[in-house]
Amino acid sequence: MTTEAKPRALNRLQSMYALRAEVDKMYEGGVEASEEGRPVAWVMLEGWSNAILNAMGVNTVFPENYSSLCAAQGVATPFLERSEAEGYPTHLCGYARTCVGYSSRMVELDGKIPPEAPAGGMPKPILLVASGEVCDARFKWFQSLGRFFDAPVWTIESPYPGLRERLTEGAHERNVNFLINELKAFVAFLEKLLGKKMDWDALEHTGGGTNEINRWRWEINELRKARPGPMNTRDFWSAVTAALFRGAANPDVITKGFERMYDEVKERVNNGIAGINRPEKYRLSFEGLPPWHSLGFLEQLAERGWNFVIESAYRPPRPITIDLSKYSDPMERYVRRRYRRLEDSLEEDYGPEEAGLIIDEILCDGVSRRMGLRHIRDYQVDGVVLHVLLTCRSTSAGLNLLQHRLLDVLKVPSLVIEGDIIDVSAFNPAEALRNAETFEETMDHYRKVRKELGMPW
Repeated sequence: MTTEAKPRALNRLQSMYALRAEVDKMYEGGVEASEEGRPVAWVMLEGWSNAILNAMGVNTVFPENYSSLCAAQGVATPFLERSEAEGYPTHLCGYARTCVGYSSRMVELDGKIPPEAPAGGMPKPILLVASGEVCDARFKWFQSLGRFFDAPVWTIESPYPGLRERLTEGAHERNVNFLINELKAFVAFLEKLLGKKMDWDALEHTGGGTNEINRWRWEINELRKARPGPMNTRDFWSAVTAALFRGAANPDVITKGFERMYDEVKERVNNGIAGINRPEKYRLSFEGLPPWHSLGFLEQLAERGWNFVIESAYRPPRPITIDLSKYSDPMERYVRRRYRRLEDSLEEDYGPEEAGLIIDEILCDGVSRRMGLRHIRDYQVDGVVLHVLLTCRSTSAGLNLLQHRLLDVLKVPSLVIEGDIIDVSAFNPAEALRNAETFEETMDHYRKVRKELGMPW
């Protein structure tokens, strides 16, 4: 007598697989371009250069994403060890260390792709495009690759002011003009390097396509507010890489992929189907970058009825409509389509009345207790997992403050899990699962607290 196998705890979206496959095509395209003598650039994810590079006919690959791919396939550790042997500290960004180890291995092979490299590997670059956003490692890392490659480094600088600074008079226009000048300088550099002129029509297509992709991603996330949550964080992380790294290169295909995902998620909402194949006992948010090496941990939590219905990293912005007809400069159109005023962003996300209160708090106190909490409230989560990373200070530094805000304002508890994005040795899954089991009692307690206070969930 045979019994039917119990379905996996996670209920994966079928539309996710085609989007995930697009990332593999990115690496296949990079290898093919290199073999044919076409330019390949290693690029930081920063939101501005990818569309420009693709419009100029440059194939782009992303070491950050490639590092996460190595971690997910269990092959990152040898690259991390090579990085340490090169003298890089173990507390340095895991993305950077994997890339450094990979580059060192390429030098050992006279510039050839390591045979053990997953997804075909990253070919030798003719250009390195770094970023000045978020953390020092993002530009110092690419500068350090000069010891392995004879390739120029261009660092994309963009405004990164604090909340209060963004609200000062004239700040938005100064930031827009800064970006226009910075990106025009980048285009001039590329034209000289490649010996060809910028295709401005292509930039209009790639830049506009990214906005359409984000519109579908936003609409999908809006559907995820449903009970039970129709899409688990695991599927979000699997699909988001297509938007971030292939959206500018293949906007029509990626847009269609997320449109199909919207239809699938909408069907689940209509039929009460969850993103897990178990009863949804707890709704959670995942705050911070994911543990790419141990995404199977979400399967174990799903077995307990944990459904991660939303996350903080890589969430799309709310779609907006901007009248670009009065701007004839194609670079200005590109920048204004993507760079929004803080006041507009707040009003779109919170409504005029609450946005006004938030702005007043920012101007008076320098920080608003409401910011960063809305998705927790809107998705009515029972608990939050805070992923504190050994090698990413920039994404971990604010989690302690967020933990206190969540409990104080929304009466939502947090579970701190220490780990890393790449280094599997920094993560103890058995300990994390034990802590998760006891955390359920805490979530149950604060459900009662919120009910006593008359809160919506």
